[in-house]
Amino acid sequence: MKFRGLLLATSVLALPLVAHAQPITGLYIGAGAGVNLMQDEKVTADGVPGHANLETNVGGVGVGALGWGFGNGLRVEGEFDYRYNGLRKITGEGASVSASGSEQKFGPMVNVLYDFNGLSPMFVPYVGVGGGYQWGVDKVTVDGGSASKTVGAFAYQAILGAAMPIASVPGLAVTAEYRFMGLAGNRDFGDGVHLSDDFNHSILLGVRYAFGAPAPAMAMASQAAAPAPAVMPARSYLVFFDWDKATLTDRARSIIKEAADNSTHVQYTRIEVNGYTDTSGTPQYNMGLSVRRADAVKGELIRDGVPAASIGTQGFGETHLLVPTGNGVREPQNRRVEIIIR
Repeated sequence: MKFRGLLLATSVLALPLVAHAQPITGLYIGAGAGVNLMQDEKVTADGVPGHANLETNVGGVGVGALGWGFGNGLRVEGEFDYRYNGLRKITGEGASVSASGSEQKFGPMVNVLYDFNGLSPMFVPYVGVGGGYQWGVDKVTVDGGSASKTVGAFAYQAILGAAMPIASVPGLAVTAEYRFMGLAGNRDFGDGVHLSDDFNHSILLGVRYAFGAPAPAMAMASQAAAPAPAVMPARSYLVFFDWDKATLTDRARSIIKEAADNSTHVQYTRIEVNGYTDTSGTPQYNMGLSVRRADAVKGELIRDGVPAASIGTQGFGETHLLVPTGNGVREPQNRRVEIIIR
């Protein structure tokens, strides 16, 4: 099978599973788990020049979050996380010694995130930053001697992720994230020994559920494809537009011509031409854009033989959405003009 055919088949098969992405409005919960990689920690001792490096093995990470979405892409959440890495060895000054034990970190964080809605019908990329407090539990055994210490420190993190909504469960999404977390300052391990440069790289897969989410529109196989006209009552026609455009496509002219021709076969009192937009612009801009779209359709109807005096135009901006969305969403089916023959 050629690559293009395989890609098309994959897209079609995915349609029942993947929902059109919608902004989060209101309460949501999330959880994720994955792997945590620690950079080498710096070990210093009072009165001893130089430093040693504490090397760790690949470990695990788990995160749970409770947050609130404001409907415009912005989210705020509180989380509690846990990380575990086994110790491997301590190196310094050209020598190394095997070490066993572990470093565990856990604590609360507060994150501010932003979802880039409208970039893709199936995925929502997002970025975020956070701050909080982490307790570090270090248990180290070297050459038969062991020590254990729990020390807390301020923590900060950066988040890069993407969410894929699931059509069968409104509000549910699968998430994938990369997180960088660091602990500030030095942590005193006792006896004049200090740990610093505690930097963590985490990769997580998880789920997120937004409460009260409306049933999402199904994702389209191709954003570039012109949306098919929705089924409308008799003597009603829909003309769709590209994003931020009021120019007519060939498909739009064909629909307008059909409406004009059919108007000659019925007795009508007037023809209404109503313009609409999606929510990706400001309300004021969208109102003007909807009027320009209605005027473009009226002009084409007149060229197709419909008397100008029988046509009334009106712009409704981003109101009366055909597909309900939050603010800032580029929804193709909301960028339309409706022709109603009465």
